[in-house]
Amino acid sequence: FAFLTGDLEKEKWRLQNILEKGKDEPVAVPQHNPNPCPNPDMEEKDRYQEVLDEIEERRQFLADMASLGQEKDYTYMINTEISQRIRELELMDKTRSSETEAMTFERKVRSAEHTEEKVESRTKD
Repeated sequence: FAFLTGDLEKEKWRLQNILEKGKDEPVAVPQHNPNPCPNPDMEEKDRYQEVLDEIEERRQFLADMASLGQEKDYTYMINTEISQRIRELELMDKTRSSETEAMTFERKVRSAEHTEEKVESRTKD
């Protein structure tokens, strides 16, 4: 399963160390993000694309299981995961839409103020 990563990989390394050394050794976890994204919009777009990719992986997994005749064993679980990802995309869209509306309103206010300033300066002349 390509979508099972992250903590699973850490757990594999931890268990491998236990088998090799006979004891569990604590793993140092970095306290800061070594490569922070300077542009939050880019980070959100990356996350948006990442979620789309996760949905596609799950759909592909279901198609693979269908070709093996095992689709019914995974349909409910995978469709639930896809629904969760779609909900996450909807929340991102809603947030993005609210931010866009706020910026548009702010731009309109600035434009109106600028127009008002022009009119005032012409009437003074």
